[in-house]
Amino acid sequence: PGEVIVPDASTFLVGHGTYVGDKGELIASVCGVVEKVDKLITVVPLHSRYVARTGDVVVGRIVDVKPKNWTVDVNGRTYATLMLNSVNLPYGELRRRKDDDALNMRSMLEEMDIFSAEVLEVRTDGGCQLHTRSL
Repeated sequence: PGEVIVPDASTFLVGHGTYVGDKGELIASVCGVVEKVDKLITVVPLHSRYVARTGDVVVGRIVDVKPKNWTVDVNGRTYATLMLNSVNLPYGELRRRKDDDALNMRSMLEEMDIFSAEVLEVRTDGGCQLHTRSL
């Protein structure tokens, strides 16, 4: 941070991780790798939290089991949610979820279990909703 990337920022676009200094130079605001795409210059931080995108496949750890959903840590800014409806029942059974299924959620996934899932939706707060086909 604070290192001058380009002495004259007037011919470049300011991207994430950069700002224009008092003398018109482009300066890095984070420690990372400089990326240039055409006239856009950004600095990608070396260490950052995961930012979810719809369709990403993630590895998550169950943090909490709640009625009809699991709270999942995917190393993002907030926890993700895996709904009971978004999990296939054991043995590939296709039917509507019942109260018994909610009571038996710990038999499918419990705290500290690790699994992979796909990001179904990203919420405005940065959290995401997951779904998985098999456990």
